[in-house]
Amino acid sequence: MAIRLFQVDAFTARPFAGNPAGVCILEKLRGGASDVWMQQVAAEMNLSETAFVVARGDGFSLRWFTPKMEVELCGHATLATSHILWEEGILPPDQAAVYETLSGRLTARRVLRESVPWIELDLPATVPQPIDPPEGLVPALGVDPICVSGSRFDYLVEVDSEGTVRAASPNFAALLKLGVRGVIITAPGKPPFDFVSRFFAPGVGIDEDPVTGSAHCALTPYWATKLGKKNLLAFQASDRGGTLDVELAGDRVRLRGQAVTVLRGELAPSTTSAI
Repeated sequence: MAIRLFQVDAFTARPFAGNPAGVCILEKLRGGASDVWMQQVAAEMNLSETAFVVARGDGFSLRWFTPKMEVELCGHATLATSHILWEEGILPPDQAAVYETLSGRLTARRVLRESVPWIELDLPATVPQPIDPPEGLVPALGVDPICVSGSRFDYLVEVDSEGTVRAASPNFAALLKLGVRGVIITAPGKPPFDFVSRFFAPGVGIDEDPVTGSAHCALTPYWATKLGKKNLLAFQASDRGGTLDVELAGDRVRLRGQAVTVLRGELAPSTTSAI
């Protein structure tokens, strides 16, 4: 059976914006797709993440790979995968997608906002805690931080304004030496947005990720506490840009966004011999 492969722009309502993700549907594992094979496919796709999904029991097993390595959590590729499961009729539109992942059980469901379908992800919050700036972080970013925090995966750096976020030009080689997955830079937003951010992840082979769901697992509790509100509208100010409707729900974060399929295909038989 042919292995289907898709490219989806996540956290956007229009093509060629948001964050592109690969989605590989493994309908038959044939004894288990090897880590090496999935890494090779992700490297070939050369997107920030490629998701590999296979039906398991009453849900799905889901894994995510950058061109360089497997990661423990990826929001935009989960949103992209959910979009494909509904769009391709693998799941009925009123049924939630349930995933078993390296970050535990994650869910996605379709919700309506002003009669427009959005996808809502339920992900674990990775609450950041204030820390002293690690050596090399501030000069690598080239900004004056208001506050530096650390989350499960990343450093989070608040700066004074959206303009500072947009103008940041990091030294990626220096960021790589910090030994973390990534660095988030953030500031209050201009209406209608509550906050803006950018995300740099040379540690996993991505200098700048266009729109990062997992970074908002830290950004949401951070800004919810600072602004005293649980529902916020966020914008990731990369060149492609993306909008996220976020909500803090206890120790979980709900991320809502849209997605657009830009490519459908299948892997050639010669590429699947080593699956």
